[in-house]
Amino acid sequence: MARYDKTHDPGKNKELLEQISGKRLDLKQVIQQTVYIFEQCRMNRRAPIPEKVQPLSFSEKAMESLFRLTAKRSQILESTRILVDDEGNVIPDWKSKLDQEYEQLLANIIMEVNVADFGAVGDGKTDCTDAFKRALGTGRVKVVVPPGVFITKGIRLPSWTCLIGKGKGSTTIKLHDQASKGTRLITNANHWRGNHHIFVQGMSLDWNVERIGIAAKTSTWGNHSSCLTYANVTYGWVKDVEGINPGLHCFDISSTQYNYAGDGYRARGGSKYVWLDHVSGYGFGDDGITTHHSDYIFISNSHICDPSGRAHQKGFSNSNGIEVDDGSRNVLLANNSSARCFGGVEIKAHQNSSAANNVQIVGHLSVNDNRAFNFRHIGHHKITDPESQSAFNIIAVNLAAIEPIFTDLYKDSAPRGMVISAYKNVVVNHFTLVGDPNYDYKRNPLVALQYRARNVFLDNITATDFNKAGAMIKVYGGDNRADSIKILTYPSEKIEIGSGVQDITIDSTESVNVYF
Repeated sequence: MARYDKTHDPGKNKELLEQISGKRLDLKQVIQQTVYIFEQCRMNRRAPIPEKVQPLSFSEKAMESLFRLTAKRSQILESTRILVDDEGNVIPDWKSKLDQEYEQLLANIIMEVNVADFGAVGDGKTDCTDAFKRALGTGRVKVVVPPGVFITKGIRLPSWTCLIGKGKGSTTIKLHDQASKGTRLITNANHWRGNHHIFVQGMSLDWNVERIGIAAKTSTWGNHSSCLTYANVTYGWVKDVEGINPGLHCFDISSTQYNYAGDGYRARGGSKYVWLDHVSGYGFGDDGITTHHSDYIFISNSHICDPSGRAHQKGFSNSNGIEVDDGSRNVLLANNSSARCFGGVEIKAHQNSSAANNVQIVGHLSVNDNRAFNFRHIGHHKITDPESQSAFNIIAVNLAAIEPIFTDLYKDSAPRGMVISAYKNVVVNHFTLVGDPNYDYKRNPLVALQYRARNVFLDNITATDFNKAGAMIKVYGGDNRADSIKILTYPSEKIEIGSGVQDITIDSTESVNVYF
């Protein structure tokens, strides 16, 4: 099997998914079918969720109250419509708006400069921080960065700016040895007032993790310590950019600050209308690509692999390829890939934040990730937890999980093709799982529906070569059971259903093991 390492070309993901699944899907038709099913799913009455909630401690209430000073109430937006253009590319319905704003960006660029003309030298030694600052000025500028390695203590981009290199591996911007651990290599100029119309293309971003030596933890706090951070950016583009060894994230599309005001609240100052295309990253301390408290985000044709996990305690590294995190809304992922991460794609939130919702995946290839697809709202899983008020609405089409494995990143985590916890209204259509017939999966199930998930619909799921795994799909029962589940066109592998599950429909020609 190919390694899918940092040299992998994610432009091949669409073709690879066809080869792995053995299906050449009519995406327009499949998406229309899946959206129709999703709308039916949303209207379904779901089994009630029992609760014996334990109240928050005084300190937890106090912390949420403080965060609410910079938060706002969260609402679920109308879902993005998924379109397929004339070239067969999956795009969000709002891409036309972003294209119009790109034309506005170009119209507002009044000069093009080369950073070398301001004193930058790409010799891997010279501090070019001031040269970039002078070249960027107050914006309305296209700054060209020639081939070479340019050392900087950080670059802050004003509005109406294009920063253009000569390609990954040709143009490299690298953090200075004296840069602090919390430094963002590239970010926008003003996180509080916000920025707009920023375009970064054609370069490698080296966070220079070697400068902090053997430090156990490579990041500081919040949205610091990353290769590229857009915080409170409206209309942003990142294309053909590589993130290398960041302390936290390769790419973070974020709000001014992270916010933990509780479920039902979101941070102010989130980013909006941002497109990441053909980006790649490796060696990250936390996540490769992540979103927080931001709306209308499009991530396409990108590849993330091989995290260090060093932003976490060793053995407890929740380091994901692509993470759609706290408060994110209307995020579309198309034809991306991940390898050897904790989660290939994780859609989630922390206990004291609103969950990401209205998230759509059309095409993703996960290779040797511990949990290829992991959807969860932490702290809202058990009968003693409050029911999530925000974990809603996931569509996933044309997925592949190749040989999920145990990992040193998270030492006690059993490999899974998919885990769905606490989310409601989840539709998964065309999911191919391929295992290693000799790998010991220790009889673990491949797909786990658990922890009060509701209104989950699975169709066209296939699995091969998991000789030492347990059930292909396990619906967990008990007080924290999943319920209101529908599984169609199911192959011959067994399904396990736990005790107390009240509302489940299975269309299968094979027997079902039910455990009561």
